[in-house]
Amino acid sequence: DKGVAFVAPLAALGRAHSFPLVSIVDRIVRRFVPLAVRVWWRRGGAVNLGDLRSPEPLSRVFGSDRGQPICRWYITRFLAAHAGGIHGRVLEVAGNDYTRRFGGARVTRSDVLMVVEGNPAATIVGDLQTGAGIPEGAFDAIILTQVLQCVFDLPGAMRTIHRALAPGGTVLITAPAIAPVSQYDVVRWGEFWHLTPQSLTRLLATEFGADQVQVSACGNHIAAHAYLAGMAADELTDAELAPHDPDYPVVITAVATRTPLRATTSA
Repeated sequence: DKGVAFVAPLAALGRAHSFPLVSIVDRIVRRFVPLAVRVWWRRGGAVNLGDLRSPEPLSRVFGSDRGQPICRWYITRFLAAHAGGIHGRVLEVAGNDYTRRFGGARVTRSDVLMVVEGNPAATIVGDLQTGAGIPEGAFDAIILTQVLQCVFDLPGAMRTIHRALAPGGTVLITAPAIAPVSQYDVVRWGEFWHLTPQSLTRLLATEFGADQVQVSACGNHIAAHAYLAGMAADELTDAELAPHDPDYPVVITAVATRTPLRATTSA
């Protein structure tokens, strides 16, 4: 221990200031200080994993059995911030809870999309990849929350979304970044991708144009670790959930608008 107390700080000082003796000190450290001690020192001490030191997560349903899933904490805030874009004829996938919650009286018609028959709430059975069954130029707003990871042909989906919007219409998208895999989706239609801000920006910009797309990310290392462990948003504070760390995105959000028709002027 006395050797560590002397040699380790000296090695750190040498590395910090690029002293010529740094290579000599590093060799001394590697020779006389056990690997486990070196790792412990560089990490700043032991990490107490507590309840997380188990191969079984706290929840296998995204923390929904413990409270509100962490991803939904970010999703609801994103939709609330862009609620003004939810109006007119609106398309949502699997249900219309967000349409009703954030569109309210601004919504004149609510449609629900499913890729397969069997959902009594569905008004449209169609395929985002091919566009089959989905009307073109019909929707003032489309809400796609945590859907794109289940679509294998993402460029095809971007084309369908763009075509389905009326000119001036807006799609509000959320997609998982750091997240558990949903076995519910895997066995029904598949789960193929977890996205990044870069990937979603490029996908949307190809169809909508870069100036019509805004992509952001939500999350930080606390939220990411908690989400992977199966904790609920209720078990964290807003101060722990709200900060954004680009190295630890939990949810990717995007707003993309189809270019409005240009007004024509008479001669």
